[in-house]
Amino acid sequence: MTEIPPSMAHELSRWNNGDGVDLETWVEAMGNFGLAVGYTTVFWPEFEEFEGYILRKGCTVESLRGFERQKNATRKSVEWVLNHLHIGDLHLHGAAEESADKLVLLGNVLKEVYQAKLVWQFPDRPCVVEFYIPDDRDDLTQYQISFWQKKHEQ
Repeated sequence: MTEIPPSMAHELSRWNNGDGVDLETWVEAMGNFGLAVGYTTVFWPEFEEFEGYILRKGCTVESLRGFERQKNATRKSVEWVLNHLHIGDLHLHGAAEESADKLVLLGNVLKEVYQAKLVWQFPDRPCVVEFYIPDDRDDLTQYQISFWQKKHEQ
């Protein structure tokens, strides 16, 4: 069962004449199918192999070449930067409901999803999935998830 972040628990407790609701009931009331479809790109992303890299689908050759040309670039650093996702970018920054506890929960879930999807899709190409939490936990722009292939570690 998902542990409800404290910032979300307050929202849930206000529902049902103060008796509160569970997260699933809240999603049922507040969500919509358009968002649900959109979230599939985040919670079951498409990955593809290209020239020995494993990348989020949609990466352009120009972007790949640009990062390969960066000073001190490694295959690991190229995969990391091209695969990274700022958790806060899921929605507009500064939204009243954005908080570190929500970003941590989302980042941890996404880490598990990425790990499972990468093992399923590329069983012979082990990857490292990293959820980065900044030292300054109040900097909500820096919570990130990314991955790279273990064979590219140095």
